[in-house]
Amino acid sequence: MKINRALLVVDMQNDFCPGGALGIPQADRIIPAVNRYMRSFARKKLTVFVSRDWHPVRTSHFKDFGGIWPAHCIQNTSGSDFCPGIKIPKGAVFLYKGMDPHKDSYSVFHAEDDAGTGFLKILNIYGIKELYIAGLATDYCVKFTTLDALKNGFKVRILEDAVKGVDLKPGDSQKAIKQMLKQGAKTVTSKQLEGLK
Repeated sequence: MKINRALLVVDMQNDFCPGGALGIPQADRIIPAVNRYMRSFARKKLTVFVSRDWHPVRTSHFKDFGGIWPAHCIQNTSGSDFCPGIKIPKGAVFLYKGMDPHKDSYSVFHAEDDAGTGFLKILNIYGIKELYIAGLATDYCVKFTTLDALKNGFKVRILEDAVKGVDLKPGDSQKAIKQMLKQGAKTVTSKQLEGLK
């Protein structure tokens, strides 16, 4: 039986790209790889999910209100828009997270679609069993999403040429990759996916 696979592109937004409020060094360099994966999955008629941080103006996630981060990805601002050059295919499913002012909501499993349906429920409706994950940031939203996916019984493949980390402390991204692999995720590259049916 064919495993029902889907691509999840995490938070490729202006505020996380260089020059943004929480710019990740060289985050823009993964845009070509992210676009390649989106094209590939869309061409194979596999689902593409695209998540966005979607914070209110006041949230405990931000430094001004007790969190650790500068204000970023505030709803309906240019910072919450997708990075220039990101080419989202028709039919992609958009997911929004970080709306609760009392939670960090790093994981896309805290996200919902336009209709308010949670990500886990959507995956079950679509019959998805395996997630291929790209985007930002390796050591936060990618990591927490991956760990939640594994806890919920999904297979996870990290697209290692299409993720970048914040590295608040040097080496955080490498530690995150090791943690995800230890819990059962695998890393793959576009070359390894060429034979995906």
